[in-house]
Amino acid sequence: LRPRLPRRVSAAADTAAATAALLGDAEARSAVRDLVALARPWPAPAPPAEEAARRGGPRHTRRRDRQAISHHYDVGNAFYERVLGPSMVYSCAYWTPGSTLERAQHDKLDLVCRKLGLKPGDRLLDVGCGWGSMALHAARAYGARVTGVTLSREQALYARKKAADEGLADLVEIRIQDYRDVKDGPYDAISSIGMAEHVGAERYRDYARTLHALLRPGGLLLNHQIARPPEADEAAYRVDAFIDAYVFPDGELTPVGTTVGELERAGFEVRDVEALREHYALTLRAWVARLEQHWDEAVALTSAGRARVWQLYMAASALGFERGRLGVNQVLAVRSAPRGDSGLPLRLRTWGAQPA
Repeated sequence: LRPRLPRRVSAAADTAAATAALLGDAEARSAVRDLVALARPWPAPAPPAEEAARRGGPRHTRRRDRQAISHHYDVGNAFYERVLGPSMVYSCAYWTPGSTLERAQHDKLDLVCRKLGLKPGDRLLDVGCGWGSMALHAARAYGARVTGVTLSREQALYARKKAADEGLADLVEIRIQDYRDVKDGPYDAISSIGMAEHVGAERYRDYARTLHALLRPGGLLLNHQIARPPEADEAAYRVDAFIDAYVFPDGELTPVGTTVGELERAGFEVRDVEALREHYALTLRAWVARLEQHWDEAVALTSAGRARVWQLYMAASALGFERGRLGVNQVLAVRSAPRGDSGLPLRLRTWGAQPA
């Protein structure tokens, strides 16, 4: 009979089996099954050193948010280049048949720009700008004047250099700044791509109100955010312990209906919601494949423990998106002008033309 393992050991083995299955390695799957069958109920091993530092004080203060962001993103730009590829986009790509990861990420950035209706001279605020890919694409392809804000010093330095190298420094400003401290609105458009998961449920209403206040009347927000299904008892929701400890400290997921409701309470009119769940599964599979391809380099650039953590969380997340336990949505919302004028066309889904 299969021995009964301690819950943490059993869960780890099951997750490892899921990871092996995702990677399509029959030998690895067999080895994991043998390990589970023969394992004895020993205590779970001590956490690896890659666990996030102990956090104190209230969640989602400016200081604690900086610490959480630094834990996840300031692990070396070279490491992320091995995983994400040349695009350096760390969010769901937009896939079409035959797409490469690089093409799919380009198409996602372009889709956001077209949903926002960007045109030369428009002021765009990119909240949580990462390594600057969205800011650079909006400036390069659409002539937008972009302000990107991030709490990660390494991301900011990378994005600034990229803007300078491409001759876009006059159109792109990258700040190490909390979105709550941006005071130079109004902007014509705001993009928030894969950032709102860090905001926290108790702060989300303030987040929505802050972005609403930074837009001009008629300005558009594109909020690209991972979601979870609603719980029967929302008060019982708990962040996954592994993700909280090792990957995204203090990150939280909310149902898309909750997100839409908070945006509307802040004064936005939600005009379109597009679900991209399957697209994120494909993106994560591509990232896992790149990590496997560059494994020795990734370990040398960070550590074996961190590389394994990233492999495990991305592989398990791919399964979560494929099986509907996770979703991701682009929500387009407008700060309507007085008398309800949205400034939008009657039909949106054409999203304008791509630039020549």
